[in-house]
Amino acid sequence: MLRYFYSTVLLFVTLFSFAQDAPKREFRAVWIATVGNIDWPSKPGLSAAQQQNEFIDRLTFLQENGFNAVIVQVRPSADAFYPSELEPWSKYLSGKQGVAPFPMYDPIAFMVTETHKRNMEFHAWFNPFRALVNSALNPNPPSHVTKQHPDWVINYGGKAYLDPGNPEARNYVNQVILDVVKRYDIDGVHIDDYFYPYKIAGKVFGDQRSFAQYGQGKSLDDWRRDNINKFVEALYKGVKKEKNYVKVGISPFGIWRNSRQDPAGSATNGTSCYDDLYADVLTWIQHKWVDYVAPQLYWEHGHRLAAYDVLVPWWKSVCKERALYIGMGVYRMVNATQATWQGSKEILKQIETERSYQAEGAIMYSMASFDKIGTALSKDLKQAKYYGTIAIPPTMPWIDNIPPGAPKATLKSSPNQRGAILTWEPTGNKEPVRYLVYKFDKTESIDLNKSIKIVAITQKNIFIDEDPDFANHKYIITAADRLWNESKPSEILVYR
Repeated sequence: MLRYFYSTVLLFVTLFSFAQDAPKREFRAVWIATVGNIDWPSKPGLSAAQQQNEFIDRLTFLQENGFNAVIVQVRPSADAFYPSELEPWSKYLSGKQGVAPFPMYDPIAFMVTETHKRNMEFHAWFNPFRALVNSALNPNPPSHVTKQHPDWVINYGGKAYLDPGNPEARNYVNQVILDVVKRYDIDGVHIDDYFYPYKIAGKVFGDQRSFAQYGQGKSLDDWRRDNINKFVEALYKGVKKEKNYVKVGISPFGIWRNSRQDPAGSATNGTSCYDDLYADVLTWIQHKWVDYVAPQLYWEHGHRLAAYDVLVPWWKSVCKERALYIGMGVYRMVNATQATWQGSKEILKQIETERSYQAEGAIMYSMASFDKIGTALSKDLKQAKYYGTIAIPPTMPWIDNIPPGAPKATLKSSPNQRGAILTWEPTGNKEPVRYLVYKFDKTESIDLNKSIKIVAITQKNIFIDEDPDFANHKYIITAADRLWNESKPSEILVYR
């Protein structure tokens, strides 16, 4: 009985501590959708300055709310949010397909620069196989892939898709993605859940010709899954060959398979990305063709068909050697009639749940939802136990696990002795990308795992703390590379 009592006390203390401390390492991102001008730009045809100002406003909001990454859709429908020799300018920028924004600028280059200024990651989001959002209307120039290769195109449910079963079409999509990887300083390549389209009752996806040509005796379902497997494998290997540090992430539908279909599946009863979208995510994880998986778990705790609290531990159980970021549906709060989604309680509970199962972070869908739900969630996220402290993304040691050298740092008082001036220089052979500044009370022990002790992330070699009580504190500086490998600490800096 006494043993049980102490176990209960220990559990309570652990949970209490967890509730108070946000993790130091956590991926905190938001999807920014451009198709249909969902999130950015707010409408087509805005001037370049208006587009840029809107994006900066988005970043400012996210930084103030503790986020450290954006997932921006740069290829919504076989079009481009950047100058490309392969695909036309997106109409969601200028209002007309094939026409550049005015005055001309490069949106990806601009977005990457502004995102990195704020020490946030930029992941370029591609919809791989959607060719037209309206199959009856093709506004593209004659050079467009749908007009150059009509045999690659399949119309289904009012949209047009490049056929994943055609090896040339798959290679083309990878070529488009690798072009962006080569030309831009992005941190990640991100693919959403649209591989084969979601099924429509009574309609057949018309890939009979490619199946007859390339099926090689497989069943239709196995062949389709193999097509996507080949695409994902080629994508991952191609990105790593070009720039090994660029992360590859995929955001699948939230259910791999239901346990009624497969004992290895989750205790759910819904659409399956394996059976319905032909996306065998487990194969990609097992073969290490992804760096992170971000399943779209847009259901609430206790949902009768797909409970959030059932799916988080299931995904964590299969993501043992790759990062798991949970996709959260903030959009469910918009004009919510269901009590669960009225207010911020469910999203906050979802953050607590994914942390309790040691997922490495979350991505929220989508940016514009924050415009429509009032300020309650934003205010709550600013609490220290949620996103109110600085967090840095998790490391990915399978890509690189070598940190920079510890900075050589000094501290002196400001001329009026009402603040501290910290300066430092890098050491070692690996050039840091940024530095972390930690601040502790003079008498407390050093613990670099406490996120609340990080007072700044900076790319500069100087930090000024305007705290007049700086002499009663001590400071430590660490260096981090672009994959967030963190150096050993500098010497402890104390004003003497």
